[in-house]
Amino acid sequence: MTSTLLSKASGWLAIITLASQLMAVAGWVSAYVAIVLAWLTMAAMLPTLNRSACKQSLCLFVLGLTGLATGVALGVSIDWHAVFAANVPLLTLFVAISFLSLTNAPHSDEALPRGARAAAVTSIGTNVLGAIINLSVVLVFGDRLKRNGTLTNAQQIAITRCFTAAAWWSPFFIATGVALMYAPGMTWTATVIPGVVMTLFSIGYTLLDIKQRHPAQFEGYPLKAESLVIPILMAVSVLLLQYYFPDVSIIVLISIISVLGSLLFIRERPRVPAIKHFIEHRLLSAGAQFALFLAAGVFSAGIKTLLAINPQLIDLHRYTFSSGMFAVVSAVMIIIGLAGVHPLISIAIVSPLLLPLSPDPASLGFLFLSTWAISTGSGPLSGIGLVMTGRYGIPARQIIKNNWHYVIVMWLLACMVHALLL
Repeated sequence: MTSTLLSKASGWLAIITLASQLMAVAGWVSAYVAIVLAWLTMAAMLPTLNRSACKQSLCLFVLGLTGLATGVALGVSIDWHAVFAANVPLLTLFVAISFLSLTNAPHSDEALPRGARAAAVTSIGTNVLGAIINLSVVLVFGDRLKRNGTLTNAQQIAITRCFTAAAWWSPFFIATGVALMYAPGMTWTATVIPGVVMTLFSIGYTLLDIKQRHPAQFEGYPLKAESLVIPILMAVSVLLLQYYFPDVSIIVLISIISVLGSLLFIRERPRVPAIKHFIEHRLLSAGAQFALFLAAGVFSAGIKTLLAINPQLIDLHRYTFSSGMFAVVSAVMIIIGLAGVHPLISIAIVSPLLLPLSPDPASLGFLFLSTWAISTGSGPLSGIGLVMTGRYGIPARQIIKNNWHYVIVMWLLACMVHALLL
């Protein structure tokens, strides 16, 4: 009973954290309010975490505290506010965009379309809808397409690759928020064009891959034109508001638009019970993000402290952030991601190492977006990979077999796009 009440309360705590963060940006309350509430929310959600999320978060937290404790012992000045507040804006962004799942269209019983056109519509639809409503589109599409509880190899690659490709360009994707935080000075518009190019490469390569797998047998999602209205309106709203309010953080703009747009276009009826159920039950899935993001903030601060103690520990000053370094670092980060390490962790490690080189913010941000898109869309141990194995019964070995060549090709293309456009 107590556990149930605590779980329900954690959803409301997450909402209050979001509200307090937006009020802090407006100057109405102290920023410390959102920080304290974020950590309280994480504590309330701990019972809902799976073992993997607990292990990764605890490991990051302990390592970060170890680095900070070493700094304190040696007299290094530490900004404790920055330590505990590092990723709070990202968490509030995640809570806000979670509301967009309320705009999902209900299932229909019509027959599934077949053939190459169905594959193209499904791939593009997954990318565009996933760019706005995030992981919920994978569940909506996957549950509709599965047969005997599973998906075909062609359906698996269409959904996972095209969904994660949205990380390259969508401002509603959490990857963009991470890139903005860990590549200071980056603007979303600076990476949109190379991001869209990479997305087109990803979809195009995936459709060619499907063509080799009996495309006539491909059963796709019955997507309708009206399903794209909300994503397009949301994207246009972001562009317009950023144009008219350039001084307002895009993370803040997206948070506000996501909540207001979700409440305006909510599909479920009656509205109030649907929103209440979302907060008290579906928001519990944010527990892993709260634990991982807050722990990653402490971990990154620990890394920076150790580098301040011994600047020669990892000295890259004789290098520049060139296309060659982009290729090497992205390859290492992708391999680490395929091994099951969340891209946020590798980004938290790499960012303090590369920032002293004064890299172009757009180039650094594109590095983070590329490694996120490629590794999460291809590995069995990423969030979407675990959905494929756990919900749809696709073996981890099969996911690797389906995507190993995609990883290599997209890495080479990302290096090429970086060299030519950034």
